[in-house]
Amino acid sequence: MMALFTTFSWQELRHHPWRNGAAVVSVMLGVALAFAVHLINASALDEFSQAVRSVGGQPDLELRSTAGGNAGVSLALWGRLLNHPDVAVASPVLELSTYAVQGGKKVLLRVVGVDALQVAGVAPDLLPLPAAGADRLALFAPDMVFLNPLARQAFQGRSLQLQQGLQLRTVQVAGGVQAGGAPLAVMDIAALQDLFAVGDRITRVDLRLRAGVDRAAFVRAAQSAPDWPAGATLREPGDAVARIGNLSRAYRVNLTVLALVALFTGGFLVFSVLALSVARRAQQFALLGVLGLTGRQRLQLVLLEAAALGTVGSVLGLALGAGLAALALRLLGGDLGGGFFAGSAPALQWSPGAALVFGLLGVAAALVGAWTPARLAQQLPPAQTLKGLGSLTGRRSEAWVGVFLLVAGGLMALLPPVAGIPLAAYFSVALLLLGGIIALPAAVGWVLDAVAPLVARRALPLLAVERARRVRESAAVAVSGVVASLSLAVALTVMVASFRHSVTQWLDTVLPAALYVRGASSGSALDTAYFDPAFVQGAAQVTGVERLTTQRSLPLTLDPAQPAVVLLVRPLRDAQSGVLTLPLVGNALPVPPGHTGVYVSEAMLDLYGARLGQDLPALSASFRALALDNTAPAAPVFVAGVWRDYSRQFGTVAMEQADFARISRDTRVNDIAFWLAPDANVAQVQDRLRDLANQLAHTPGGEAGNLLEFGSAAEIRATSLKIFDRSFAVTYWLQAVAIGIGLFGVAASFSAQVLARRKEFGLLVHLGLTRRQILRVVALEGAAWTTLGALAGVTLGLAVAVVLVHVVNPQSFHWTMELALPWGRLAALGAAVIAAGTVTAWLSGQAAADRDAVMAVKEDW
Repeated sequence: MMALFTTFSWQELRHHPWRNGAAVVSVMLGVALAFAVHLINASALDEFSQAVRSVGGQPDLELRSTAGGNAGVSLALWGRLLNHPDVAVASPVLELSTYAVQGGKKVLLRVVGVDALQVAGVAPDLLPLPAAGADRLALFAPDMVFLNPLARQAFQGRSLQLQQGLQLRTVQVAGGVQAGGAPLAVMDIAALQDLFAVGDRITRVDLRLRAGVDRAAFVRAAQSAPDWPAGATLREPGDAVARIGNLSRAYRVNLTVLALVALFTGGFLVFSVLALSVARRAQQFALLGVLGLTGRQRLQLVLLEAAALGTVGSVLGLALGAGLAALALRLLGGDLGGGFFAGSAPALQWSPGAALVFGLLGVAAALVGAWTPARLAQQLPPAQTLKGLGSLTGRRSEAWVGVFLLVAGGLMALLPPVAGIPLAAYFSVALLLLGGIIALPAAVGWVLDAVAPLVARRALPLLAVERARRVRESAAVAVSGVVASLSLAVALTVMVASFRHSVTQWLDTVLPAALYVRGASSGSALDTAYFDPAFVQGAAQVTGVERLTTQRSLPLTLDPAQPAVVLLVRPLRDAQSGVLTLPLVGNALPVPPGHTGVYVSEAMLDLYGARLGQDLPALSASFRALALDNTAPAAPVFVAGVWRDYSRQFGTVAMEQADFARISRDTRVNDIAFWLAPDANVAQVQDRLRDLANQLAHTPGGEAGNLLEFGSAAEIRATSLKIFDRSFAVTYWLQAVAIGIGLFGVAASFSAQVLARRKEFGLLVHLGLTRRQILRVVALEGAAWTTLGALAGVTLGLAVAVVLVHVVNPQSFHWTMELALPWGRLAALGAAVIAAGTVTAWLSGQAAADRDAVMAVKEDW
């Protein structure tokens, strides 16, 4: 077989480099995109895990508290474990995030407080290393920080300032630490507690057990003690890596599936190329059959050609994907728009196993695309084909199979996700596409049967329609690529349009004010970048301000295996109308007496089992920890409503400020919304607010005012939509690739059909048809076929879009959206495909129409 491949098949591949090259490129692009997405995310996750191990060290266990607020681990519990006979080291750690300012530069900085006498035993990379000539006891001195490599790169000099509220605390750089990852500063834990006035708060305690102690038994014994504090958990290190991996998994899987769209359509291009190749070489295959090559061997030969194209495309795709991943990591870091690895710049992590998997996927796509042409080569009758009488249309498909797959696809969409991944929904999309394409011949037949009587009195249209009716299998084969590519393009168009429409409406609801100011753009710095009551009171008196509302954001850990949810404390009803200002899903319920009403985002329903009209025990326990008097627990919560939150994927809880004031002394504010007077000048209001900040912070140089981050509703809306469009830019590129591949498939299929019909065209010439009329017949056939394909593609695409909008997105990202149909864009897309298909059919017919009529008919003599 290899000898036949190197002689017979190699000549075909060599003499048609452009056509075969297009198939290789389609496989290459699909493999490259999918492999690049995998490498970028794998490299970012590896970088994150290394940073976690560097900062967290390698303790046997970590003690953390899941109680609400910022209470952290109690000193009593730390002291209890420190004196436990099975514990060798109990190293306390305090973690804060703030902004470091130096020379006008503002950088998010993670500050870690450690006990220098114990940290070396569990996290040596956090051990402070005094600079040359510095006092060796500087690690115990107040206001001394030790920077990791990225922080030293960001800040030059011997001092910098750390933000606390609107104040800037000056600290001295006394040396460094070896910990990697994002900018990091290490201080003595007592000095950090004093600098930020957090009392005796401890974020976690790293435990190193004595040799021979069973870790699981120690955890069971400790946590089963009757006086073990509620919310305190002992867990193995590495949970943060697993948690961020789980969080980004749905995002990574969806990106990979989206990238494989190009590979899916590439399989159809391989089908079209090999269908044309088999049609051109039909008599050669027939001659090989007469000479003894069996049908099975002919099938294997075509599949071998497809495997060669797929292998070359996969190898090139792996190289291109690695190059794209390296370039993206260098220019964009490891984020890819998901927000999970923002700010990281990881090194490329090559994975031979992943390369093998994606390479095999490329070869598999080529083999699947080549299966039908290979079967046609296997089934062609040698004697009839040598006389030009063989048929390459294959066996008639069964419509019931397509209908069965369509029904199965609809039922699969009703199944729940698996481990947070909508696997059933992905299979639903695949079944819908396959079912629609398999049912296409029957649908084409039904439509053409209805159209035929309408053109019965017009010769050329009748000729085009009647031939399409008689060879509906060929018509379906010709337009299957258009149906597949157009349906995917339509589905992506509708999904993106629906999401953008929903986000736009959501922004209109959550941005009612004219001007917004915040202290922190990062959610990790909410406890250090804030406004105090004095600033809020002064801001309300600023000239040009009619009224204002404030918002406090707090992270709450309800489940150690999940990321922290965000508690939003703000006025929930409009001051004038009394209407809830949240973008509710459904209607709100009245709050019963004796309960604290909360409104949860949709993610809380999926991740924490919250239900409308019920209590949420984990949230109630968290509020009890926030209560002013822990002996008098706060009122149980009542889920009064569900709302959409497109900015926080992992859960948000909104509550009234009055309710929060009853359980917490926290009066800090993170965001302020301003309603301005009609004649107010926005720039002047911003300047007055900066002056107020400088006055309260006693910074005549303007340092405190520069900490304020302003944004108008229009600016925030425009920036949000710009980020949205940039995040989904890849979908537009994939749509263009899919449509291009589909149209190339139409051209290849028409070319194959035209070659098979050259004798028919010669006979038509003998019957009196001119070359122009023959081309018109071919163009009419192309218009009819692509119109049917466009209608089928749009219909199938709308069905897939429903699955993407109402199943894939809610199961992946835990939010819903309204289905929005951009009819104008869909009509333009369908019209462009019909026009392009008609033109490609006309161009494909030119070659056959140019042949001499006598010579074409003579082949039958």
